[in-house]
This record gives sequence, structure tokens and C-alpha cells, in this order.
Amino acid sequence: MKLRSAALSDIGKVRLQNQDTPLHQPALGLFGVADGVGGLPGGAEAAECAVRTLTQAARAAGVGLDLREAMEAANTAVARLGTLVSPETGIGTTVTCGHFRDGRAHLAHVGDSRAYLMRGDKLTQMTEDHTVENAARHGHTSVDYLLQHPQSRNTLTRCVGQPTPLETDTSDHILAAGDRWLFATDGITRLVPDDALAALLGSNKEPRVILQALVYLALENGGNDNATGVLVFVDEA
Repeated sequence: MKLRSAALSDIGKVRLQNQDTPLHQPALGLFGVADGVGGLPGGAEAAECAVRTLTQAARAAGVGLDLREAMEAANTAVARLGTLVSPETGIGTTVTCGHFRDGRAHLAHVGDSRAYLMRGDKLTQMTEDHTVENAARHGHTSVDYLLQHPQSRNTLTRCVGQPTPLETDTSDHILAAGDRWLFATDGITRLVPDDALAALLGSNKEPRVILQALVYLALENGGNDNATGVLVFVDEA
């Protein structure tokens, strides 16, 4: 199978800084996004550090990349940087990424950026947001008090770079010709409804054109956050 891909990031209409970093390394089969945690300083630095560390890990490991170990390395690197950038609070970032090799997609995910798979005419969200609202839905009563404050429902329960042990969701998927994999930050996913997302991903346009349309739609729907996406097409060899 062959891969076609593109990456695009936009600062949006409100933010003064783009704290998103796309992870787009076609030669390494490594794709994804990182979104610096807005409630902490150094969001852009955290996202860039995580992406840089993951890329270095992939280059060092080649086809033998262990994404969970690479995420641990990214967590350590971002935490170390946080002691310099913000000693009192540290820094943090989401990371959602995939390593495509040997006909499989190996995913790793921390935070509320997302991975989607468009297969045929079916769009599937492949990751679950690590937010207070979802933690409560799974029965974690320690976050119940936060649900009393609507602005806290989307607060992250996990991110890369904080001192607590990193919990990374990982999964492994067999690729099929025609698959379209989207990695996107919440500046896209919160502003582009699933039906519009499916319609764009199902079109016969090139990856970059689809990403441009996704970002444009996010901006039209408010553009209140940075909007970043990485799109991967799986083609017949």
C-alpha cells in the first residue's frame, strides 16, 4: 500500500499564538497532531517538544518504533522543558499520532485531539477525549464536582508533560485500501460537525485540498482556536 498525506495548521481568528504542531513525517510513516494545553504557559513549546521527540524516536528506531515508549520519551522531554519554561506549573500538550507500517496503523493518544478513520462511507472516531466529562461518564467520581461548572467539562484529565505517570491509549489497526485517516486538534473537531467532516473526507479531492476545506469551515464556524489537521490516504500499491 502507498500513503498520500498532507498537513495544515492555522492560528484561527482569536488566538494570538498558534500552540498546535502537526506531526507529518511521511518518510517515517509517522503522522499526528499536538495541541499545547491552553491553561498552562508554554503551550507552543510543549507541542513542538513532543513532536520533535517523537520524530527523533522514530528516526532512531526505524520500523521497530514502540509508540508507547516514544510517548514516554516525549512526556519526559516536555516535563524537563517545563522546569525551565514554567517551574511552578510545568507545561503540557495533547498528542494523538499514528505510525503506519507493514499494512497496519499503530495509534497512541493522550488528551482531546482526535484520530478519525473514514472507511467507505463510514466515519469512526478512533480515540476518546481525555476530559472531565468523559471521565465522569466512565464512573470516575473524583471529577464530579467539576461537572457543576460547565466551563470545566472539557478540562483535560491527561496530557503529555505533567509530573504524574503518563497513561497512553494505544491501539493497532489493519489498513485497507481507500482508508482515510485524519488527525485533528479540537480547533477543528469542536467546530466541524461529523456529517460535514464525513462529507469532506469522502470527497475525491487531494489530501491538502480537503484539509484546506476543513480549516476554512472551522474558521467560518467561529475560528476560536488554532486549527490543525494531518490527513493520510491509503492507496493501492
